[in-house]
Amino acid sequence: MQKIVILTGAGISAESGLGTFRAEDGLWAEHRVEDVATPEGFARDPQLVVNFYNARREQAASADPNAGHRALVKLEAAFEGEVVLITQNVDDLHERAGMDRVIHMHGALKSALCAACDHRWEAPLVMAPGDACPKCAAPAARPDIVWFGEMPYDMEEIFDHLAEADLFASVGTSGNVYPAAGFVAEARRNGAQTVEFNLEPSAVGSQFEDIRLGPATQTLPVWVDEILAR
Repeated sequence: MQKIVILTGAGISAESGLGTFRAEDGLWAEHRVEDVATPEGFARDPQLVVNFYNARREQAASADPNAGHRALVKLEAAFEGEVVLITQNVDDLHERAGMDRVIHMHGALKSALCAACDHRWEAPLVMAPGDACPKCAAPAARPDIVWFGEMPYDMEEIFDHLAEADLFASVGTSGNVYPAAGFVAEARRNGAQTVEFNLEPSAVGSQFEDIRLGPATQTLPVWVDEILAR
């Protein structure tokens, strides 16, 4: 086995105390998706949207990586082949755990984006509507987050990795959000083994050859040791 591609979702961050999109409490429960996670919502009420992501940024900064994050770092460091981590999460817990290679397909809370020139820079802890771009000076700063209706980042690179994967693992994802929900089918078409880690099977769980149920903080360390013992 030469290449492992891993997709992580909100489930792994939830074990560090960060709210998931479908949780019954927390930040998401207080807002409609249409209001805080779409370009139209930002156009209607940029202050609401910026405040929402300021709160998420503050929450993420106070969270710590967990044993699931650290297990993936161990795999990246010790596996003799290539490990590629794709995440739907916008926090930086993978990086703070020590992961070197992370593809943030849905953007990052720590990044700001200029809607005028596409320049990116490190976001302040508190952004404000109308913040100026440090490159072009346009008052067009927005959170560097892929909202519903927008194309996820790095898709061409991601599909190249899926085409080369010997093993595809999905961790803590619902299987309801595309294109990520289609990654298992793509990996299988290219001959990869597949495994899902979740509290319960996802919406695409039937497409995985192996399903490991339970908290990622428990199941991932066991799996990583299995991989490294081969």
